[in-house]
Amino acid sequence: MFLTINGKLVDENEAVISAYDHGYLYGVGVFETFRTYEGHPFLFSDHYKRLCESLEMLQIQFPYTYDELLCQVKQTIQANEMKDAYVRLNVSAGAGEIGLKTDAYVEPTVIVYVKAIGSPSRKEKRGVILSHKRNSPEGEYRLKSHHYLNNILAKREVGSDPSVEGLFLTQNGLLAEGIVSNLFWFKNGTLFTPDLSTGILNGVTRQFVVHVAKKMGITVQIGSFKEKALLEADEAFVTNSVQEIVPLFQIEQKPLPGLQGPATNELILQYEQHRTSLMSREEY
Repeated sequence: MFLTINGKLVDENEAVISAYDHGYLYGVGVFETFRTYEGHPFLFSDHYKRLCESLEMLQIQFPYTYDELLCQVKQTIQANEMKDAYVRLNVSAGAGEIGLKTDAYVEPTVIVYVKAIGSPSRKEKRGVILSHKRNSPEGEYRLKSHHYLNNILAKREVGSDPSVEGLFLTQNGLLAEGIVSNLFWFKNGTLFTPDLSTGILNGVTRQFVVHVAKKMGITVQIGSFKEKALLEADEAFVTNSVQEIVPLFQIEQKPLPGLQGPATNELILQYEQHRTSLMSREEY
């Protein structure tokens, strides 16, 4: 397997980073994950924009333009002879002295990872309300950062079954998000999803779904909701950029239509029709 580190394609067995990288020492770093479909990096522009915004918040100077990073993604995929791939863009702060740093990081470590994922297929999951609560963001809003212990502890709570998605509540008992996903549900034709004020990640697929739903004329309500609202839903689904839109066939003891949900399927169809062409949701 090949990956790209700081613009250079290297064999995974020869890949190294500094032991003094502040991404390792202090968790200063962020990442983006997405899929390629027939070689096309779906919503790459949206991922690049969020990556740059996150790096600015962390005071990490990003050394690559949009075109340069896109070229690195394509070269890594091609070197591994893939078309349908899982891609992780990882940016850590880079090497520095031991101790907390207050000035900007100017030489980050940028890694492009890929792995084969195969052709996309529709799946459904069972939702479980977690007893482990969602932690609050480290800053003003949640980044897709290296701080993943909250997610790991939650995953240990539900176990390794890939057909189960744990659903976080906030410390105040509000619906938040899944362990690796954003949460949506339909009730009487209206699409609901938690607000960013609950401390959730503003997922790229989340933003795409909200954008598409509004374009389709679906009423979307974004706000603060209790668990009861989800348990009274007609349909529910979770989203992320690798698993796409995944219907829930059950939440706790409540059965749901899962893959048979008509409203959810309309959104899935839109996703499937555009995943080989769009670079940004604004193109929809």
